[in-house]
Amino acid sequence: MAQPLFELRGVTKHFRSKGTLAERLLRLAGSGRPPATLRAVDGVDLAVARGEVLGLVGESGCGKSTLARIATGILPPTAGTVVYDGRPTAGLTGRARLDYLLKVQMIFQDPYASLDPRMRVSRIIGEALSVHGLVAKADLAAAVDRAMGEVGLDRAYRDRYPHQFSGGQRQRIGIARALAVKPDFLVCDEPVSALDVSIQAQVVNLFMDLRARHGLTYLFVSHDLGLVRHISDRVAIMYLGRIVESGPAADIFAKPAHPYSAALIKAIPSARRRKRDFQPLQGELPSPLAPPGGCPFHPRCEHAMAVCREVRPAFVEIAPGRQAACHLHTPAESP
Repeated sequence: MAQPLFELRGVTKHFRSKGTLAERLLRLAGSGRPPATLRAVDGVDLAVARGEVLGLVGESGCGKSTLARIATGILPPTAGTVVYDGRPTAGLTGRARLDYLLKVQMIFQDPYASLDPRMRVSRIIGEALSVHGLVAKADLAAAVDRAMGEVGLDRAYRDRYPHQFSGGQRQRIGIARALAVKPDFLVCDEPVSALDVSIQAQVVNLFMDLRARHGLTYLFVSHDLGLVRHISDRVAIMYLGRIVESGPAADIFAKPAHPYSAALIKAIPSARRRKRDFQPLQGELPSPLAPPGGCPFHPRCEHAMAVCREVRPAFVEIAPGRQAACHLHTPAESP
């Protein structure tokens, strides 16, 4: 891969649990246990090439949304480095910092909660343009109209409020707001999961049209593997705050290398298989407050070996362009 547009290098995000009132009082008295640490993202390396769509997949609670917010600068990482266009973002200040925040935009999951219900559509879409002086005041209305046209919204609706639109239209407003500042990289956090099934395909097609029209790069976060298979060039599988496999989408869906990837793919509904051997994953996702030692997937893995319970597998290249963290493919390595 040439220099990626976006990279995460050893990125970690931990949240300190406040605990119950009794636990806090005990700590104040000097006899309580230290607060637990939730490891939402735990040492992630990820790269997205310019112009590609990287699908990020995993169960609810695995850290996908936290990772998306770190990518857009909404959350700072606890450790590690976020790199955009070859420059670490932590050291950016002034105009350089603003350019990064404008070039990386986020599409949120809930198209109603992410829009201010007291603002008209014209102000929602044009606010960043106005605040940052990206267009002259006289040209603001035309810029808003262009953004609305890009996503298929009637310009006659520019003075309406979010509650006057359907869910699919509200998501288009959110996309128009992001496009208005001319980004290069869109981070899409479950952007169609809150929409009716009949509308999801329209919004996905819009994302692909915009990519072709503007050369956009996407980090597309979803738990829907069927959708990710359709839209992504490459896929990264996330489990309990860690990437366990990544590679070209076609290769991973044809022959997954990690048992977790294989289990997820096996559960994808298919009209071609009248009878399929459905074997759901055993057990539940462990708590990130107390992750298991060794390989985090070993309590649910049918291929688990003794080494899996003791040693965390390294995330290494197992084939050209493919990486995995599994002792089935890599030699044991001490943490």
